Amino acid sequence: MDEILEILEKDARLSPEEIAKMVGKSTAAVKSAIKKYEKEGLILKYKTIINKELVKNDKKDVRALIEVKITPQKNVGFEHIAERIYQFPEVTSCYLLSGGYDLLLVVEGKDIHTIANFVASKLAPMENVRGTVTHFLLKKYKEDGDVLKKAGQDKRLAITL
Repeated sequence: MDEILEILEKDARLSPEEIAKMVGKSTAAVKSAIKKYEKEGLILKYKTIINKELVKNDKKDVRALIEVKITPQKNVGFEHIAERIYQFPEVTSCYLLSGGYDLLLVVEGKDIHTIANFVASKLAPMENVRGTVTHFLLKKYKEDGDVLKKAGQDKRLAITL
């Protein structure tokens, strides 16, 4: 991968001037490369990773990983059904897998019942979906390569014998 892309992937807040110094190119060349990457779709967007455990509000979204077995369709394989599934607003990510399941979905909802309803009423009844397994995320330690700061000390009692 291009070194400009690698730098932006680690920290998109760096200015073209800072990146130019790091890679030994002119600022104009870096700006031009970034513009080109955006136009070609190599850079899709710039994103902030938020440690939601530290956000002080009552709204806590629930996240789940859902493994999906599907029957591929003739002449289109997994693409068509994957497209239909990732169009649902609850689905934040969709991956084709090797192994026992075909797709891995990351799904978000306001609570466990919202996700259960999504699986039961939208996902499982779809034609070509043969089965699902849902795993609820209980805690995040690291996301996209970044270790998340702890919200506070765990108040559990130590076990003694």
